[in-house]
Amino acid sequence: MALEILTKKLSGDFSEAIVLACYEGFSNTDINTPIKEAGDMIKHLLEEEEFSGKYNEIQSFKLARKDNPKKVVLIGLGKKEELELEKIRKVSAKAIKEVMGLKAKDVDMYPFSSYNGLSLSQITRAMTEGLVLGSYKFDKYIKDKKENSVKSAYIIGINADEIVDIDKGVEEGNVLSKATIAARDMVNEPANVLTPAKLAAIAEMTGKASGFEVEILKEDKIQELGMEAFLAVGRASENRPRLIVMRYFGDKKNKKEIIGLVGKGLTYDSGGLCIKSKDGMVNMKCDMGGAASVVGAMEAIAKRKLKANVIAVVAACENSISGNSYRTGDIIGSMAGKTIFIGSTDAEGRLTLADAIHYIIEKEKATKVLDIATLTGGAVVTLGSLTTVTVSNDDEFYKHLEAASKVTGEKIWRMPHFDEYKELIKSKVADLTNSAGNPQAITAALFVGEFVQNKPWIHMDIAGTAFTSKASEYIAEGGTGVAVRTIYEMVKEISK
Repeated sequence: MALEILTKKLSGDFSEAIVLACYEGFSNTDINTPIKEAGDMIKHLLEEEEFSGKYNEIQSFKLARKDNPKKVVLIGLGKKEELELEKIRKVSAKAIKEVMGLKAKDVDMYPFSSYNGLSLSQITRAMTEGLVLGSYKFDKYIKDKKENSVKSAYIIGINADEIVDIDKGVEEGNVLSKATIAARDMVNEPANVLTPAKLAAIAEMTGKASGFEVEILKEDKIQELGMEAFLAVGRASENRPRLIVMRYFGDKKNKKEIIGLVGKGLTYDSGGLCIKSKDGMVNMKCDMGGAASVVGAMEAIAKRKLKANVIAVVAACENSISGNSYRTGDIIGSMAGKTIFIGSTDAEGRLTLADAIHYIIEKEKATKVLDIATLTGGAVVTLGSLTTVTVSNDDEFYKHLEAASKVTGEKIWRMPHFDEYKELIKSKVADLTNSAGNPQAITAALFVGEFVQNKPWIHMDIAGTAFTSKASEYIAEGGTGVAVRTIYEMVKEISK
């Protein structure tokens, strides 16, 4: 269960642990703590040069007292003029891990003092995200699991006005963190559990709990729509495909403006007849990372009641192997009527996205579209695991995503989409080929772009950022839930 962040007014009712933050270069006169013994210890550490407030520096100690607080964590914020939201998330995550290491049951934190124009609500939202996401772990299938000791975390306000601003940040941070954790959980579920039908059921449950409508289309309806590309990918698996449609209308006065979100939903990707290696297949449960991100984003958008109309579509299926598999050399159709030469059965995600994008424009009347997918190994080669590859045909639309990413700290980088690259996705025997070679991240994106009908469009290739084998401050090993917060923030920016 996700850690819940709460607020409370400063009083003598302390938690077992407290977290105190200091800027680099602080002096004895800057030390202002509610507990004299803690202040004395901080002065000692400063004098002994064992703590100076440098960014991400951490010290913890216990107090010889019967009353709370009994444990203190000191965290360094770095230089005042360099304070930013991402640093706040990271130091908050580091602090909560230290508190968990001290086995405290509850903890009090004080809002970091504001610099660089950051508001109290912005600061406490970032603190909340760091605390909740930093305490996450996926241990559902471990029998002898170690439970987090921390059951409650409080951000402390001094007066009523301060509490109001803190509450705003904490409420938004809790919603975004839980939606991100929901996405992480989906990605971390093994493929024998998270089938297309199970993913659809999760979307339905999320919609009921959050306040958006969900419609699930089974194979007969998908066939009626003419989604030949989507069905080709999923036809070899015993776990049959589902088309998941999620609808949220938060701006009923402006119903014609609809933001469309399309997430790649390959609940497992064997590579098909172009089968992957053992090592290449082991984590292919994460190939529905794009789907998880849009379900999580829809949860946050609906719970926060953003003034926008958002529809999300996921073409969920497995890319498996049987006598009914689609083959290299096949020429298949698509809902858009375009024919596609199959150069690789492991270039399957773009086929499902093509039909889902055409559907969201034709049937759901989306006026702008963002697709997100664990699409290419080329994205990993290009930008590694730190930054998401993006392609867009619309500068204005992209500006909203770029602004959102700066708020959330999730790095993106826009790739070129010159017309010359489009020549590479043409086939001599069909309208398009699904395997156009290098630069892979760009040619794959431009294949998807052939189905957007000149609507404002953004493509996010999260192949490198959706799953990690190395934990960092507030990102655990496994599914990252990347882009849930950024998509939410983009929709929030547009709704303004």
